[in-house]
Amino acid sequence: MTKLKSLLPTLKEKKRYLAFEIISNSKIKAFSEVSKAIWTSTLSFAGTRGAANMGIWVFPEKYNPEKQRALIRVSHKYLEELKASLALIKEIEQQPAIVRSIGASGILAKAEQKYVGG
Repeated sequence: MTKLKSLLPTLKEKKRYLAFEIISNSKIKAFSEVSKAIWTSTLSFAGTRGAANMGIWVFPEKYNPEKQRALIRVSHKYLEELKASLALIKEIEQQPAIVRSIGASGILAKAEQKYVGG
């Protein structure tokens, strides 16, 4: 049985890790609510196909509830669309909230170290 060849680096999907923070009156402990708000906003902004092309991956283990910061992985071509959909989030857990993009990186460890602080 022959082994499949891996993809060339130029053919692999390039990804970015977007760090964001939530600004709200009270701390949001449940990351599931944050994730649900992100997906709802992305689907309403970009649609099902657009969200699928973005290749979004939300990291619940990277959420810092004290600073209310987290990371999302997205395709490098759709980074600006993701930022726009995050800006459209108005409430999380039935309370007013603003989601602000902090920065983006091509390396997960660097993004976590620099932006999330974990």
